[in-house]
Formats: sequence, structure tokens, C-alpha cells
Amino acid sequence: MDIPILKLSMLKKYFPYKKGSFVKAVDGVSLEIFRGETLGLVGESGSGKSTVAYTVVGMYEPTNGQILYNNQDISSLYKFRSNEIKGKIRIVFQDPNSSLNPRRTIRQILSTPLKLHKNNRYKGFPASPEALLEEVGLSSIYAYRFSRSLSGGERQLVAIAHAIATNPDLVLLDEPTSALDVSIQAKVINRLMDLQNRYKLSYLFITHDLSLMRNVAHRVAIMYLGKICEIARTKEFFEKPLHPYTQMLLSSIPVVTDEEEQLKPKKITSRGEIPSPVNIPPGCSFHLRCPFATDQCKKLDPDMKELEAHHYVRCHLY
Repeated sequence: MDIPILKLSMLKKYFPYKKGSFVKAVDGVSLEIFRGETLGLVGESGSGKSTVAYTVVGMYEPTNGQILYNNQDISSLYKFRSNEIKGKIRIVFQDPNSSLNPRRTIRQILSTPLKLHKNNRYKGFPASPEALLEEVGLSSIYAYRFSRSLSGGERQLVAIAHAIATNPDLVLLDEPTSALDVSIQAKVINRLMDLQNRYKLSYLFITHDLSLMRNVAHRVAIMYLGKICEIARTKEFFEKPLHPYTQMLLSSIPVVTDEEEQLKPKKITSRGEIPSPVNIPPGCSFHLRCPFATDQCKKLDPDMKELEAHHYVRCHLY
């Protein structure tokens, strides 16, 4: 069996809040991503999705757990990762302005990773800012512009060019299209898929838009209050969701035809609000909102189970 490009084992990231208390942003996440695969990580705002990405890329130090890149443990290399590893695991942020210096031209911005990680590239990979721009669908004349003169979609394409400049294995996409118009979203998504096919890139695609994953992801993982609820191959995930939270999310996706409406799971109405990550309830963290909650759910946090091949769920109902 292939070794995963990335494997997370019981990854935790806690942030100090007040004396004796913590925000449990990521609380025991285990995931695998294989070469050339897109894993969609979906959840509501505050579920911990972005914290997973920031911890993997080395912006945050893990509180506990293991991060394996190509079977190499990089958990302890928080501030001391080699240039090779930094070049092989890259990130694209939701807001491209956070990664593009407005005082530098696009050419200057793209030249930096090309120079720092020149040993990572193989023959034939784009080796100039102009070539990188053309690779993401922009004209080479953009190299002499500043990011402030570009549209939101153009800035995001430049951010993608910056991420792939090092010839990475894995790109973490943190809500890369959520701030863009729908027509521009499609252009960015199509370009990401083309790049994946061309260079066998692996993606961790973080989003709150579950419908987007149907045509983008190979597998989908659902996250709630720092934990994974369900993981499945995309087709099975949409046809046979198991976790009540997954069913709730899928039943709320807007559709335009009666046929699409029939494919949706039965409407599940959640109760209450999302609990604070500072004060997560005992037992299953979803039990306060789940219409099927039992006394067991209120006391015991369920384990992740593989019910069918490659379909995992963390719920006492199964």
C-alpha cells in the first residue's frame, strides 16, 4: 500500500485561554492524504479546520500528536524545518493579501521562493516568475504589476503561483475561493485541478462549502469542535452520510431541481448553538444539538469506527 504524503495521528493544538483553561482548537485529529489526492476538510466556522492546516505547515507548534510527511516525523520540527520540507508543504490562504507584499512587484514576490528552493525543482518545472504566471493562467505582463492593482481572483492565482513555485508535494488550501465571485471561483478551481493532474499534487482543501467538494475532492472529512466526525470517499459520502451532523449539513445544501432534492438526506433540525471550544460538553460534543442523542452520548465520547471500506464515523448510533 502507498505511504501517505501526510499522516496525522491524534494531532492536538490547544491555546491557553484563562488560568487553567484552554481552547481545544484541534483535539485528536487523525487523517491521511495520498499522492495526487484531494481531501476535503469541511466544517462550520470555528471547527478547527484552519488550525489543522497552520499546525501542519509549521505556523503553530502541536500540543500533542504526530505529523508524518512521507513517513518522516516532523512534529518536533516546528521552528527548525529544513528548506526542503518547507518547500514540499505549502499553503494558500483565504485572503491572498496576507501573503502578497503590496510594496513588491509580482515578479519580486515570485522570485523569492524560486531562489530559496531551486534545488526542489525538476527539469521542465517553471523556473521564472513569468513562467509561473502563465502556469496559473495569467499573462507574463502581470510580473511587473503590484498586487494592489489586481482583482481578487488574480491575486489568488498569484498566491497559488507562489505556493507551487517550490514544486511541492502537498498544498494546503485554506478556503481559497470563499472570498471570490462564483464565476471566478470556477476559474480558480479548474486551475487547481489542472495543476494537480500535471504535477501529481496532493491537496488538503479546507472549506465550509460542502457542495463544492462533490466535484473536487476524492474523499471528504467532516470536522466539528476540533474532532473528525466522519470520513468517506466522496461518492459514498454524498449518497450514504452516517453521522447526524453530516446529514444536517447535507440536508441544508440549496438545490435547484426536484431530482437533487430527492438525493438529499432527510431534513435534520439541529437544536441550540455550537458550544464554546473553551467549554466543550462531556461525551459527544454534538449531543446538545443532535436529535438522536442518548444518555450514552452525554457521558462517553465515541471512538472512530470503520463501518464500511474506507468509511469512518465517530458516533454511538453505530
